[in-house]
Amino acid sequence: MIRFAVSLTADEAADKLIAAIAAYPMGLVAHADGQANCAKKGIDVPADQILEVFRPDYAVKVWAADKAAGIDIPLRIHLYEAGGRTWVAHRPASEVFKPYANPQLDMLGDELDAIFIQLLAALDAWRIPS
Repeated sequence: MIRFAVSLTADEAADKLIAAIAAYPMGLVAHADGQANCAKKGIDVPADQILEVFRPDYAVKVWAADKAAGIDIPLRIHLYEAGGRTWVAHRPASEVFKPYANPQLDMLGDELDAIFIQLLAALDAWRIPS
């Protein structure tokens, strides 16, 4: 899991990531804003957003490698507030696909990891944990 804090609000981080996703280009499959959805019901919660990101050509490659792996796409980026900070969390594709023990998915995972690292780099400076 990649997890790091940023000096942005969750909304600012989401805006930057959405722009990076469009520019890459990847696809924003869904954007769930838990805080906004709770507010519609009169419930006050800290920021909590999920960006689901993928692209049809990668979906086809995942399905060709192992149709069952389709349950694990799109990949997600989680933006949330905790401890007075905004956090970003992402489970790299290489981790998501590892249980399948499939060399094709391993290669796709590495390729997608490189893309997501570029997307996350749109936020505050951070480094990949060693």
